[in-house]
Amino acid sequence: MTVELQALRGTPYELLAALEARVRSARPDVAQRRSEFWLGLGFRVRDRWCVAPRDDVREIITLPSLTRTPGAKPWLLGVANVRGGILAVADVAQFLGLPRRAESPGSRVLVFNSLRVPVGFLVDEVAGHRQFALADQRHELIAGAPAFAPYLLGAFERDAQPWLALSFNKLVASAEFAHAGW
Repeated sequence: MTVELQALRGTPYELLAALEARVRSARPDVAQRRSEFWLGLGFRVRDRWCVAPRDDVREIITLPSLTRTPGAKPWLLGVANVRGGILAVADVAQFLGLPRRAESPGSRVLVFNSLRVPVGFLVDEVAGHRQFALADQRHELIAGAPAFAPYLLGAFERDAQPWLALSFNKLVASAEFAHAGW
């Protein structure tokens, strides 16, 4: 096999394809893992545990100092200077029509992974990354969370704990989010 790879030295694409084929044949469990598991970032919005697709969140930060935006809806808490860039901060709970609460020490802002839409979402608590097997899917849980339903990709249950798969992409694409001003 070493000779084969050396023969492909001048053709990087073919070399990468050969290496990938070699890895897949050596470890089929690793090559298939993407289709067997779903990975996301777990967080709490009031009394509901949610999980966002791993690629939806660029970083997690503490709530920065905010400047209120005149004429904005109450769920748009304001804008902040985060490392030299302007970041709008939205309260997920208020956006979903849930009552406002004071921030707790565990509150965090999940920064949406988008250069086009610089926004962070305030959540009550972050639980870290969670991995779910496809067998953990429970789409019937969506009916029990009507405020969340338009922004869900699905739902999971593990150890009797429901997790709503909330899509920040769906949330920012909604007409309600686009009209953050009065």
